[in-house]
Amino acid sequence: MPHPRVRLAPTGADIPDGVLAALRDRFAAVRAELDLSLDYPADALAEAARVAAEPSGLPTRDETDLPFFTVDPPGSMDLDQAMHLERDGDGHRIRYAIADVPAFVVPGGDLDRVTRERGQTVYCPDVRVPLHPEVLSEAAASLLPDAVRPAFVWDLRLDGSGDLVDAQVHRAMVRSVERLDYAHVQAAVDAGTGDERFLLLREIGERRIEQERARGGASLPMPEQQVSEREGGGFTLEFRPPVPAEEWNAQVSLLTGMAAAAMMVQAGVGVLRTMPRPTAEAVARFRRAAKGLGVDWPADVPYGDLVRGLDRTNPRHLALIHEATSLFRGAGYTAFDGEAPAEREHAAVAAPYAHVTAPLRRLVDRFGLVVCEAACRDADVPDAVRAALPDLAELMRTSDGRARAAERACADATEAAVLHGREGESFDAIVLDHTERGLDVQLLDLPVVTRATGRRVGLGARVRVRLDRADVRAGALAFSLVEATTHAGP
Repeated sequence: MPHPRVRLAPTGADIPDGVLAALRDRFAAVRAELDLSLDYPADALAEAARVAAEPSGLPTRDETDLPFFTVDPPGSMDLDQAMHLERDGDGHRIRYAIADVPAFVVPGGDLDRVTRERGQTVYCPDVRVPLHPEVLSEAAASLLPDAVRPAFVWDLRLDGSGDLVDAQVHRAMVRSVERLDYAHVQAAVDAGTGDERFLLLREIGERRIEQERARGGASLPMPEQQVSEREGGGFTLEFRPPVPAEEWNAQVSLLTGMAAAAMMVQAGVGVLRTMPRPTAEAVARFRRAAKGLGVDWPADVPYGDLVRGLDRTNPRHLALIHEATSLFRGAGYTAFDGEAPAEREHAAVAAPYAHVTAPLRRLVDRFGLVVCEAACRDADVPDAVRAALPDLAELMRTSDGRARAAERACADATEAAVLHGREGESFDAIVLDHTERGLDVQLLDLPVVTRATGRRVGLGARVRVRLDRADVRAGALAFSLVEATTHAGP
C-alpha cells in the first residue's frame, strides 16, 4: 500500500516548534502549488453520501462465508484488498477481494468528474489528499473488518512452483474478519506462529519471488524515511526497512496485476502499466552508487538480483535501494481497444502488468476491474468504460506527475528541517553524477541525495561536502565541495 516517503516520528513534536511550523507551512504550500486540495467539491460529496447510503447494482453472489483478512500499514482505513488463502494440492488457491468502487461511482456523475481530475490519493507526511471522499474510501467501500462489502473477487490458482495456472474474477459480497498490519504478521511468523494464514502468505510470497527472479523481474520495496532524534541533540533521517511480510503481500498484488494484463491482452481491450528497460547510462550510474557505498556488484549479476540481495537493515544498502529508483523510470499507461499494443511489458515486473488492486486510491484500477470482470463473463465491456480508456493514460500521467512532485518537495523540506541548524558542518558523501549545475552526491550517513557546487570530481569518488543552507520554507538545501577524499571514475 502506498505510504508517505517521509514520516515525522512519532508525531513531529521532536522537531523544534519553529522548524515544525515552517515545515507544515511548506507542506501546505506544496499542495497549493500543485493544486492538491483537501476540500472535496460539495456536489461530489453529496453524491458520495447518497451512494454510500444506497449503492446501486450490488452483486448477488454471496461469499461472506469466506473469512477474508487484510494486511496494511497500521491505522489504515482505506482498505482496497482482502485475501483468503488455502492449499490446493501441492499449490495454492488465492481469493483476493478488491473493493468494488464501480458500485459507488456513477459514470458521468459529479464523483466520476472529480476522481478523474484527482487521479489518485496523494500522501504527504502530514495529511493525505484522497481520491474519494472518506465516506467511501474509509467507510462504505472500504473492506473494513466485520462489514459486508461488494468486491471484485479474483480466484487465482497456483501450482507447486508458484506459477499461475488459472485466473478468474467475479463480483460478490464479502466480509473481512480481521485487519492486520505488516509488523504483526512478521512478528508472528518470526515467533513460529501456527496461524496457517500467515504461513501460507509466506509460502506463496516466497514462491512468487522465485518466479520473479526466474523471469528477470526486479521488485523495489522502497524504504520509508523517518525523522529520529540524533545523539547529542538535533535530528536525523533514517530509513525504515520494509519487513518481508510487505513483499509477500505485494507479490499477491503483482500476481493479480499480471493476471489482469493477460485478460486484457486476450480480450483486446484495457489499459496496461508499461515501463521500458533501464538505459545503459542509468545502470552505469547505479554501478557508481554501488561502488561508492561499498556494495560489491559482480559484472555478471543482473541489477534485479543485486537489489533483491541487499540487506535492508544496512543503512548503506538501504541508500542503494533508494538510488535504484533511477533504474525504474519511464513508467506509463497504455490504453488499447481492438488490438493489444506491441510494447506491453513492464520492465520491473518482466511481464505485462495492469493496475487493478487499488481502486480506492488510484483511478485507473476502477476501469481495469470492469474490463477484466466482463472478459471473464465473455461479455461486452460497458460503453462508458470503453469511452474512458483513451483519456486514462493522460489522466494518470498528469496525476503521477503531481504525486511525484509532492513527494519530492515534501522530502526536500523534511531534509531541510532535519539539517536546519547544522549549517557549516561537513558530511561524507559519494559522487553519483555530474550536471551543469554541479555534482549529484549521496550523503553517506543520511538518506539524502542532493547537489553540491565545486570542481569536477570523479564519479564514485568519496568527498566531503559542507552544508551552506537549509531553508525549510523554501524546501532547499545548498552544499559545496570541501575536498575529495578518494578518486574514482572520469
